[in-house]
Amino acid sequence: MLDPQKVLDYGAKLIVIFMCIPIHEYAHAWAATKLGDETPRYQGRLTLNPLAHLDPVGALLIFFVGFGWGKPVQVNPIRFKQYRKGMALTAAAGPISNLIMAFIGIILYKVFYVVSIVHMSEAMWYVSLIFYYFTAINVGLAVFNLIPIPPLDGEKIISYFTSNKVDRFMAQYQNYIAIGFMILVVTGVLDRPIGWLQSGMFWVMDKLTFWVDPILNAIF
Repeated sequence: MLDPQKVLDYGAKLIVIFMCIPIHEYAHAWAATKLGDETPRYQGRLTLNPLAHLDPVGALLIFFVGFGWGKPVQVNPIRFKQYRKGMALTAAAGPISNLIMAFIGIILYKVFYVVSIVHMSEAMWYVSLIFYYFTAINVGLAVFNLIPIPPLDGEKIISYFTSNKVDRFMAQYQNYIAIGFMILVVTGVLDRPIGWLQSGMFWVMDKLTFWVDPILNAIF
């Protein structure tokens, strides 16, 4: 018999591969197109089809290792009316999409959790747990991608506020910075600070959906 925890774990990874990452990458493509760059449309990235956004190696690593990536959306910065603003907004669209999904996820988690308690339904409890995982995953993706280290979205967002000198430094040493960052991630050095940020963001999501609890109490 399958271990329910393992089923949830593999299910969460499939959610990341076939929903969270594709929507994240689609958000980049959508933002770039709205800001004047048609490159994502020409490359077939302006779609919610997961297959258009999956990197085979990244997807396999997510499933078997728990850490991976999607296929990056390519943009042509010269198409933007304002280079820095265009790059920052396009980069921000990905994490914002994850936060929107997390916001929806925590609402559904609260709804199904209360339903499972009221009706003493184990099935509804598992559904609520799925939405809890869904929320946590999207919060984690948003927080991780907002770290201002190349090639993450946070580096492109913060470049809107930095000088050309900083940009040149990041461009010159981005490979070394990225490798160093990946070593810190793989070795677990950043687990605690990233965990604090994720917990803080989850707390914010919980507080932003404070209105769900009284509504559910009134209904049930």
